[in-house]
Amino acid sequence: MSKYMLIMRGTDESMAKMMQTPFEEMLETVGRFNEELIRAGVLVAAEGLDDPAQGVVVDFSGETPVVTDGPYGETKELFGGYYVLDVGSKEEAVEWAKRLPAIPGSKVEVRRVPGIDEFPQDNQWIIKERQWRERTGQL
Repeated sequence: MSKYMLIMRGTDESMAKMMQTPFEEMLETVGRFNEELIRAGVLVAAEGLDDPAQGVVVDFSGETPVVTDGPYGETKELFGGYYVLDVGSKEEAVEWAKRLPAIPGSKVEVRRVPGIDEFPQDNQWIIKERQWRERTGQL
């Protein structure tokens, strides 16, 4: 089994469409999908994000970081939330992504999440992270 992240990306237009959807309807649709993931035993985590206008951007393109308040202005794609699934293959992750109740015009990016065992086990930082994961029940 491997972990895959499904990254939900929307445009300004698809986000506006989503905001027009009644909240109860959205909860029902997403709730049914989440229940499918839970019944299949593949859901690890899932979160949606707040309105982009409430966020900030920390830009590291200069000598010092510059913080800009939202809204972001014109955007092509906004990161709106994510799912982490533990599935048998990338193809299975893609099949779940295709079933995700997405707003027309949005996209879902599918990316594998490498496990800690894939990193050099003699590295001091990997050793410390492994210890932290063991202490917190993540391993």
